[in-house]
Amino acid sequence: MAGPSKLGRKGDRPDLLTAALFVGFGALGLWAGRDLTLGTASAMGPGYLPRIVCWLLIIIGVVIGGFGAIHAREDISKPKLWPLVIILAAVVGFAFIAEFFGFVAASVWLLLVGSIADRESRLREVILLTAGLTAFGALVFIVGLGVQMPIWPF
Repeated sequence: MAGPSKLGRKGDRPDLLTAALFVGFGALGLWAGRDLTLGTASAMGPGYLPRIVCWLLIIIGVVIGGFGAIHAREDISKPKLWPLVIILAAVVGFAFIAEFFGFVAASVWLLLVGSIADRESRLREVILLTAGLTAFGALVFIVGLGVQMPIWPF
């Protein structure tokens, strides 16, 4: 992702950008949930978990930013758009396929199409991971958590 290091300069740009995103999203979440009641650990309110997650995002962002500030400078390379398009198609396809054909078909679509974005993926590994992750996802989300989505199209 990053280009060659510039010796003598500090500030790893990808890390600093990541830190800014983490802190920004954490602060935005705290602001958006400011009206939710916090509650206590034994009687959690609707704002308890979001507030904890937002503070964790901010803490992680500060830590990443601290490390990024002391590391040698690396420039941010140009993004590759093709993998982003493929991942977007996989996620959007999952949403449409899940409604009409069920979780298994949607999960297989998501994992097989998403694997195209990685040029180093091997077909055997992708098939094994697809089978395992689809079964795991069906057990956890559909059976265990009771998500209202059909497993099969029939």
